[in-house]
Amino acid sequence: MKRMGMWLAALGLMLAVSGAQAADVELGPGDVIKVQVYNNPDLSLETRVSESGTISYPLIGVVSVGGLPTAAAEKKLAQLLQSGGYVKQPQVNIVVTSLQSQQVSVLGQVNRPGRYPVDGKRTLLDILAQAGGVAADGGDVVTLLRKRDGKSLREQIDIVDIARKGDMARDVDLQSGDVLYVERAPRFYIYGEVQRPGPVRLERAMTVLQALSAGGGLTPRGTERGIRIKRADAQGKIEVISAKHDDLLRPDDVVYVQESLF
Repeated sequence: MKRMGMWLAALGLMLAVSGAQAADVELGPGDVIKVQVYNNPDLSLETRVSESGTISYPLIGVVSVGGLPTAAAEKKLAQLLQSGGYVKQPQVNIVVTSLQSQQVSVLGQVNRPGRYPVDGKRTLLDILAQAGGVAADGGDVVTLLRKRDGKSLREQIDIVDIARKGDMARDVDLQSGDVLYVERAPRFYIYGEVQRPGPVRLERAMTVLQALSAGGGLTPRGTERGIRIKRADAQGKIEVISAKHDDLLRPDDVVYVQESLF
């Protein structure tokens, strides 16, 4: 999991270089843009898109740019400048300096939780990388919350499985308003005659024997015989199971290692 986090963090550094000014970025309320007109420095302007999706531009006045990609907004300003007789064949360039309207939220066990811009096409792994990758205590599964056609949707995506199988179809495209949540990795608990009793991260397909190793091994008084697992059933009732070395553990299992009688 640490390697996965490092890989995502490295990917984030590469993505950061691209900035927030892709030609297909749709402008929206709160976005800060810098407008420049070639050979007309007096028409340069840095402004914020209003809640109604408009900007106030010299000579032209109020211009609606909300919902327009930056390329379309450039074309619209150029047409207004030319049709008004202010500039002949204007060449307008718009740079998004702060993208606030198109963002996704990343919560839970990541290194840098927060809101991140969806500047152009961004996938789940792209955004996780920008958030610094999954933290050491984070799990392998990311919960994706989104709204589509007025309906709330919830999907769980195994990011480690994506990396191992190369199944990039599961690396879904994100849209503004989506939420990623990384839960804490599942745990089990071990106590009794082990060197390091307490909570332990539950790895995939972890056996009782591996649990003993994760607990630091037996104390001089411990025994591998008579190990018990206390496990809650679907109704929350605790059952006690006599464990074998190759038994698989489940989240929140409690493993008890007894003292040797001899």
